[in-house]
Amino acid sequence: MIGVRSQWLAVALVLGALNASAGAIMINLGSADSFAVLAGSTITNTGSSTIHGSIGLSPGTSVTGFPPGVRTAGGLNVADAIAVQAKNDLTTAYSFAAGQACDSDLTGLDLGGLSLTPGVYCFNNTAGLTGTVTLNAQGSANSVFVFKVGSSLTTASSSTVAFINGGHGGRVFWQVTESATLGSSSDFAGTIMALTSITLNTSATINCGRALARNGAVTMDTNVVSINTAGCDSADVSGIPEPSSYLLMTTGLLAGLFAAARARSRSRLAAIARIAQ
Repeated sequence: MIGVRSQWLAVALVLGALNASAGAIMINLGSADSFAVLAGSTITNTGSSTIHGSIGLSPGTSVTGFPPGVRTAGGLNVADAIAVQAKNDLTTAYSFAAGQACDSDLTGLDLGGLSLTPGVYCFNNTAGLTGTVTLNAQGSANSVFVFKVGSSLTTASSSTVAFINGGHGGRVFWQVTESATLGSSSDFAGTIMALTSITLNTSATINCGRALARNGAVTMDTNVVSINTAGCDSADVSGIPEPSSYLLMTTGLLAGLFAAARARSRSRLAAIARIAQ
């Protein structure tokens, strides 16, 4: 029975590894990873916004307000092949986020005052943040938080996304089915992937994150959006298989292990039956 036990031990190890990583799965943004601001129709800025990362627009062609806004790193890609590819990769990432299973349903709750551990948090309709939401990474550099919002995301003025026990916005994703609006002086974190538009009111900031609007506009007013804040590791998925490939590999491995164990068990049962005759 050593062989059978070895096979089932391998299955148990794989299942244990899967269980350990259950919940939110890191999202690969592809070429959209280098964009701090990406939109579909227009990008408009008022005031001295600072963008640490690339700015991209497609299929729209109107980017206004730079200057007085400044871009400290990355490129400006307007309706070119780079912007088109980034938008395609954003669509893939958005769909992958939307497809993740919910760990907790927060419908009807305000995020303000909550302390959340890594996982996938869902809102059937709107999501709001008034005050501070605390994300507890539980001491793991691999902690991932995914928020799935059924309609719009809105933060009140001076709202904050805070971290304890490690963690940072580089592993936080907000999948918004309609539009997102950050209130003035909000201290936000993570990558917003909105189907329609994103509005950053006066002095709102996004740390370790991005404002990525698939179809509509990104509108800014004296904001800071940075993908390069110290401690971010947004590019740490390079070299890791695409999510679909990873799932296929895992499924194939499990199927192979179960099939091998089943075949070996049947063979030994048949041998025992022959001896008993």
